[in-house]
Amino acid sequence: MRVLVLGAGGQVGRAVTQAAPAGLDVLTRTRAELDIGDEAAVTRFLGEMPVDWIVNGAAYTAVDRAESEHAQAQAINGTAVGVLARAAGRSGARLVHLSTDFVFDGRSNRAYRPDDATHPLSVYGATKLAGEQAALGQGAQSLVLRTAWVYDASGRNFVLTMLRLMRERPEVRVVADQIGAPTWATGIARVIWGLITANAPAGLLHWTDAGVASWYDFAVAIQEEALARGLLTQAVPIVPIATAAYPTPAERPKFSVLDSAATRTLLGVPAQHWRHNLRNMLDELCTA
Repeated sequence: MRVLVLGAGGQVGRAVTQAAPAGLDVLTRTRAELDIGDEAAVTRFLGEMPVDWIVNGAAYTAVDRAESEHAQAQAINGTAVGVLARAAGRSGARLVHLSTDFVFDGRSNRAYRPDDATHPLSVYGATKLAGEQAALGQGAQSLVLRTAWVYDASGRNFVLTMLRLMRERPEVRVVADQIGAPTWATGIARVIWGLITANAPAGLLHWTDAGVASWYDFAVAIQEEALARGLLTQAVPIVPIATAAYPTPAERPKFSVLDSAATRTLLGVPAQHWRHNLRNMLDELCTA
């Protein structure tokens, strides 16, 4: 089996590459190496290097900047996904496309299921929803996997930002009224490989680590676990604040917990609690 991983320079792309099962032929391409918005280039590549599966981790992820860069976000998150899905369909490859909790408005009183109505609040969310629709509507037998609050031991993410701020500042202020599920990129990668090896049917699925947290809860856990590992030398006060006290150009969903039950059933594996995976990631950071 040959698998092409796109967005290989990002958190999930790197994790997917590192978690690849033995015996598979895994090709990796960054956006600089293969622009998924260039239909001729994608078609030519797949003609020269036919693959069985494509994992698309490429995305425009600057949530706030997307509010003023709608065209750029749409080009990468929406239009390019359609290009990729069409090319995959023509070549006979299957597509796994990564999406986000930002397609929901956060007004649910329970975890969002894959078939729940979408209503994005931001340009970023709207362009990611457009990408979902493009992936599922182009005959590529696509899988769209929504996830949320992704972090890893490298790149730009909440965990690494908190560790930096806790070293630099006498206190940190963190939003306490947005609820979701922190999710380790390596866990997502393992699920993606599980879906591929199971030849999972096309459609929409969710995956996050188990449990829920506010950003404030997550920050408290990061400090506690980092102190225990010597990644921080002293604790600083963590002050919970309301979203209104930290205005941003893009509106975030207040509640974006995703129901991953269907994915767990399909793969026959439990989700690890987010704090368990936070420990795994920080252990990895210790040895980096």
